[in-house]
Amino acid sequence: MKKVAILQSNYIPWKGYFDIINMVDEFVIYDCVQYTKNDWRNRNQIKTPNGVQWLTIPCRFESMNQKINETKVTDKLWAGKHFKTISQNYSKAKHFKEYAPTFEALYKDVASEELLSVINYKFIIAINNILGIKTKISKCEDFDLIEGQTSRLVKICKDACATHYLSGPAAKDYLDESLFEDVGIKVEWMDYSGYNEYEQLFSPFVHGVSILDLIFNEGSNATKYMKSFKEEK
Repeated sequence: MKKVAILQSNYIPWKGYFDIINMVDEFVIYDCVQYTKNDWRNRNQIKTPNGVQWLTIPCRFESMNQKINETKVTDKLWAGKHFKTISQNYSKAKHFKEYAPTFEALYKDVASEELLSVINYKFIIAINNILGIKTKISKCEDFDLIEGQTSRLVKICKDACATHYLSGPAAKDYLDESLFEDVGIKVEWMDYSGYNEYEQLFSPFVHGVSILDLIFNEGSNATKYMKSFKEEK
């Protein structure tokens, strides 16, 4: 059995994104599709004393045909600003001092990167390492792509020798499961319900913020508040 997931990259994603990565044998970053403005690709939320706050990487939007892996950053100062904002709001979190050097170095590393997709990839890999996620990470550029919204996903899964495909629930609106069934691949759907709350700064509790919130507040216990670590993969 081999389980595969295929998702667009997000900037410092929430815990559910990393649960999907940890629940599969191979995770394909699907950035060879249209870039959408004001979406999770280039922004995410953190907790502050005044509620949630967006952290947004400023990106150039040139055309409706622009792909995520073609999208470029427009302001070289964004990384320093983001880490400063994170530091200001998480300095009192129990494990901030433990992980701050790792993220400070990471923000310095990506500050000179031009492509959004590369920045997201570096954050995803670094956070996987912190959480102990061993899943193989691939990119859509590693595969021979064909046309067709669902057909392309099926082809990637076939080329990756998948027997199971794990999808986020939003894809239920367009995914044609029969195309997977025709080639013997079983479709499974991610369930984001039932997450336990942890000791989060600044009530009320919010589940959908960046995973940085969970890491800074719970440290090495972070995986206890994720779904995929309750059982062996």
